[in-house]
Amino acid sequence: MPECELLKDCAFFNDKLDNMPGPTHLFKQLYCLSDNSICARLMVAKALGRPAIPPDLFPNHEARAKAVIIAGKRKANDQSSH
Repeated sequence: MPECELLKDCAFFNDKLDNMPGPTHLFKQLYCLSDNSICARLMVAKALGRPAIPPDLFPNHEARAKAVIIAGKRKANDQSSH
Protein backbone atom coordinates (compact mmCIF):
# COMPACT_ATOMS: atom_id res chain seq x y z
CA MET A 1 0.00 0.00 0.00
CA PRO A 2 1.37 3.47 -0.83
CA GLU A 3 2.03 6.28 1.59
CA CYS A 4 -1.05 7.80 3.18
CA GLU A 5 -2.68 10.56 1.17
CA LEU A 6 -2.81 12.74 4.32
CA LEU A 7 0.91 12.36 5.03
CA LYS A 8 2.06 15.81 3.92
CA ASP A 9 -0.27 17.70 6.27
CA CYS A 10 -0.91 15.07 8.95
CA ALA A 11 -0.46 16.46 12.46
CA PHE A 12 0.55 13.02 13.75
CA PHE A 13 3.09 12.26 11.04
CA ASN A 14 4.60 15.72 11.35
CA ASP A 15 4.85 15.53 15.17
CA LYS A 16 2.32 18.28 15.85
CA LEU A 17 0.16 16.44 18.41
CA ASP A 18 0.47 16.87 22.14
CA ASN A 19 1.61 13.86 24.15
CA MET A 20 3.17 12.03 21.22
CA PRO A 21 3.88 8.42 22.22
CA GLY A 22 7.52 7.34 22.47
CA PRO A 23 7.50 4.81 19.63
CA THR A 24 6.06 7.21 17.03
CA HIS A 25 8.41 5.86 14.37
CA LEU A 26 6.70 2.46 14.71
CA PHE A 27 3.24 4.01 14.42
CA LYS A 28 4.36 6.02 11.39
CA GLN A 29 5.75 2.92 9.70
CA LEU A 30 2.60 0.92 10.35
CA TYR A 31 -0.13 3.50 9.81
CA CYS A 32 1.41 6.14 7.55
CA LEU A 33 3.83 4.27 5.34
CA SER A 34 2.30 0.79 5.18
CA ASP A 35 -1.36 -0.11 5.79
CA ASN A 36 -2.98 3.29 6.09
CA SER A 37 -6.44 1.74 5.68
CA ILE A 38 -6.41 1.05 9.42
CA CYS A 39 -5.47 4.63 10.41
CA ALA A 40 -8.10 6.27 12.59
CA ARG A 41 -7.22 9.72 11.24
CA LEU A 42 -7.69 8.60 7.64
CA MET A 43 -10.99 6.89 8.52
CA VAL A 44 -12.41 10.15 9.88
CA ALA A 45 -11.06 12.18 6.95
CA LYS A 46 -12.65 9.86 4.40
CA ALA A 47 -15.99 9.72 6.21
CA LEU A 48 -16.38 13.34 7.30
CA GLY A 49 -13.59 15.37 5.73
CA ARG A 50 -10.24 16.49 7.08
CA PRO A 51 -11.63 19.30 9.28
CA ALA A 52 -13.51 16.67 11.31
CA ILE A 53 -10.31 14.93 12.47
CA PRO A 54 -9.95 15.60 16.21
CA PRO A 55 -6.59 17.32 16.76
CA ASP A 56 -5.58 14.77 19.39
CA LEU A 57 -6.63 11.63 17.48
CA PHE A 58 -3.86 9.06 17.14
CA PRO A 59 -3.74 6.56 14.25
CA ASN A 60 -4.41 3.63 16.56
CA HIS A 61 -7.59 5.13 18.09
CA GLU A 62 -9.94 3.17 15.83
CA ALA A 63 -12.78 2.93 18.36
CA ARG A 64 -12.68 6.68 18.94
CA ALA A 65 -12.61 7.31 15.18
CA LYS A 66 -15.73 5.19 14.75
CA ALA A 67 -17.47 7.17 17.51
CA VAL A 68 -16.46 10.47 15.87
CA ILE A 69 -17.80 9.26 12.52
CA ILE A 70 -21.11 8.13 14.01
CA ALA A 71 -21.52 11.44 15.87
CA GLY A 72 -20.58 13.43 12.77
CA LYS A 73 -23.05 11.59 10.55
CA ARG A 74 -25.77 11.92 13.18
CA LYS A 75 -25.12 15.66 13.41
CA ALA A 76 -25.22 16.02 9.61
CA ASN A 77 -28.52 14.09 9.47
CA ASP A 78 -30.01 16.24 12.24
CA GLN A 79 -29.00 19.43 10.44
CA SER A 80 -30.37 18.26 7.10
CA SER A 81 -33.72 17.31 8.62
CA HIS A 82 -34.33 20.79 10.08
